[in-house]
Amino acid sequence: MLIQGHPDNGERHYLHALADAYADGAREGGAELRLITVAELNFPLLHSQKEWEHEACPQALLAAQDALRWSDHLVILYPMWLGEMPALMKGFLEQVLRPGFAFDAAGARAAKPLAGRSARVVVSMGMPAPVYRWFFRAHSLKSLERNVLRFVGIGPVRSTLIGSVETQGDEGRARWLKRMHDLGRRAR
Repeated sequence: MLIQGHPDNGERHYLHALADAYADGAREGGAELRLITVAELNFPLLHSQKEWEHEACPQALLAAQDALRWSDHLVILYPMWLGEMPALMKGFLEQVLRPGFAFDAAGARAAKPLAGRSARVVVSMGMPAPVYRWFFRAHSLKSLERNVLRFVGIGPVRSTLIGSVETQGDEGRARWLKRMHDLGRRAR
């Protein structure tokens, strides 16, 4: 399953090309792939813990839950905005990964129905990736890995940080597109 989390679906961005390259590689490698484009989905944001715990997942996201149940490897791609994933992507995860679907919160040893799946998180950003990783300690990525994906049983979680996207030039972009294609072909 590939989740393309760029919130702007009105024009084509580099992240769209990265997602396409991964998907093409995965299909070339023989993997069956389901694609979720978050910006194409119409769903409300959650406003309370009560909504998250007791209301049903919006109809528009039931196919995403089915795809997640079906998958054994999850790929999440999004651009970094203000040091985090875009709000639409966060809202998508909050709606999809609800109690009763992603985990059973009854008791200290919560059941994790999504256990056994691996993940790759691909984050594009304007700053150099080493600055984000070492100076900012990849804070938002680590939060997603630890507090969301591993919490619901998904692991191992691998990450790819693609920095300086505005200044890397055609050769740099082509190298990253090839790398995404290769990762997809190996389903990693």
